Amino acid sequence: MIPWIRLDAVTLDDGVELRLMRRGTEFSIMLGANELMNSRLSGSEEALATLASDRLAGRPRPRMLIGGLGMGFTLRAALKALGGEARITVAELVPQVIDWAGGPMAPVFAGCLDDPRVALHQGDVGELIRGGEGAWDAILLDVDNGPDGLTRQGNDALYSASGLAAAHRALSPGGVFSVWSSAPDAAFTRRLKQAGFTVEEVPTRASIKKRGARHMIWVAVKAG
Repeated sequence: MIPWIRLDAVTLDDGVELRLMRRGTEFSIMLGANELMNSRLSGSEEALATLASDRLAGRPRPRMLIGGLGMGFTLRAALKALGGEARITVAELVPQVIDWAGGPMAPVFAGCLDDPRVALHQGDVGELIRGGEGAWDAILLDVDNGPDGLTRQGNDALYSASGLAAAHRALSPGGVFSVWSSAPDAAFTRRLKQAGFTVEEVPTRASIKKRGARHMIWVAVKAG
């Protein structure tokens, strides 16, 4: 069997190590013993984009904010689903993840960061959410492990009542707030509803072949 090779690592603010691993043409991003993402498993990350994009149908110049670069699967799916006038901003907090996208994982990203519709922001997606009322038609979060975070305690603020209120303000009327998670979370569903969203819970599979782990995507819509 081909062994896993550690390509790079970064220690996050709370002292936990984030590692980029490769086995042949397969990549994995690990946090301790937990695998955050794998290049063979893109199904639920792609669904995060397509579910939101479907609800933007008819908007001539949709503005989408994606929190979390990951392996680019959500971005690539959004680019495929949205038209040529769309504008997509991707916020990634960890600079090394951006470096991996343009370096070892460039084949996985397949040039999507060079698309003229894309702007890459190195920083906290929460800052962009709080930065403007009605600034976005869709906000997609694939940050940490979902509402029950693993990598950074500060990420919890995105999923708190105040964080959801900020997302609601940042969306245009009828805007979509879509969130990826490794597991269901009934308390988070309640917070979304309390923040004024109409909420749909969509179970998805990790693999595009409809196999593998079950993940959860919330599709929350602001009243139009």
